[in-house]
Amino acid sequence: MKYLITGLGNMGAEYDHTRHNIGFDVVDYLANDAAVKWEQNTNGDLAEIKFKGRTLILLKPTTYMNLSGKAVKYWMEKLKIQPENLLVIVDDLHLDLGKMRLRDKGSDGGHNGLKDIQNKLGHNQYIRLRMGIGKDFRPGQQVNFVLGKWKQHEKESVEIMIEKAAKAVKNFVTIGMKLTMDELNRG
Repeated sequence: MKYLITGLGNMGAEYDHTRHNIGFDVVDYLANDAAVKWEQNTNGDLAEIKFKGRTLILLKPTTYMNLSGKAVKYWMEKLKIQPENLLVIVDDLHLDLGKMRLRDKGSDGGHNGLKDIQNKLGHNQYIRLRMGIGKDFRPGQQVNFVLGKWKQHEKESVEIMIEKAAKAVKNFVTIGMKLTMDELNRG
């Protein structure tokens, strides 16, 4: 069984470990945990891990956040990934810091990366793991907040959330969407 696990973010050192790049941080965690290296490829950096008989293709799109759909569609077609085996990990400022929600479909919630994926795929029937980054910003400061680095007092919560997200990915590919969603969403 093959899965495409896509972490959304922006390429470049200036975006490393920002709120908007938490999707990258989760797939980086999975790659580091499995001791695999990233390879530059068409529309994205890829790493492959094996877990309990499953193949997880980790993807960090190099198309920048707002054009993430180009990379997702390309790799789904190239690797022949079924829509139910796509998992997109994304930041969500509508969720408090540390909260996560796993959904099997839904709106883009105003997130440009999800909006582009939906546009390129032609549907919203794909699984997304929304990672809460909070909304501690003043009116008009949303972009600076989302592209900002984590504050010192947030870092422990972020590390815990990344570990939980990595566990959720592994659960998703082994015990399935429903049980993973039930476990994660009630926590």
